Amino acid sequence: MSEIAQLFGARAGAYASFRPHYPATLFDWLVSHCSERQCALDIACGNGQASVPLRQHFAQVLACDASIEQLRAAATPDGITLFAANAEAQPLTSASLDLIVVAQALHWFATPAFFAEVTRLLKPGGLFGAWCYGLMRINSPLDELIDDFYRSTLKGYWPPGRASVDSGYRDIQMPFPPLEPPAFAIEAHWSFAQLTGYLRTWSAVQYWERQQGRDPVSELEPALLSAWGDIKQPRFVRWPLHLRVGIAH
Repeated sequence: MSEIAQLFGARAGAYASFRPHYPATLFDWLVSHCSERQCALDIACGNGQASVPLRQHFAQVLACDASIEQLRAAATPDGITLFAANAEAQPLTSASLDLIVVAQALHWFATPAFFAEVTRLLKPGGLFGAWCYGLMRINSPLDELIDDFYRSTLKGYWPPGRASVDSGYRDIQMPFPPLEPPAFAIEAHWSFAQLTGYLRTWSAVQYWERQQGRDPVSELEPALLSAWGDIKQPRFVRWPLHLRVGIAH
């Protein structure tokens, strides 16, 4: 298991509780570009945030992750098959998939070997879609605190690959003719506890805590709480999504 898989596995429960959910319109748009809807694969599925919505559109959904802990935390409704596998090596038949998605994970393994595996697995005309989201937007005081935490406190603690998220995946080259997606965003109304729980799922926070021996989010909480205001008042949170989508030859 890779170091990244171990890292996310260590807080699989928090990841399932505090990571935001993707908009239904995103999946509607992806499916509208699939010529068939027999089988979809969610790679690096985590707790199933993309797998479950896909099940509404496909006869079968396969969902894999390199972390056993993440799979144990995943939702498993009928029609979703979970299995452990590295992104670059799938135990699946060639030309068997109508859609492959990677949600908030492509930056960890966007290698030629991975895209060769995607090419092998997709049917001719099959669709590949990957997306990421960067920093949340709430309001100016909170945004400034979170941005400084991200760029200053956690500087040097982000694993390699995070720069791709910062660039909105513009640095990742796909071997497929691209589709230009419309604008999508995750939107939610969150409590203060959801905000701090989410921040603790960041990989850099976990690395910082391991090296420094204390929780950086706890040290940030007083300033966040002051900027938040009424602790009983939820806040509107928004994350713009960045997509790379292509059609297999």
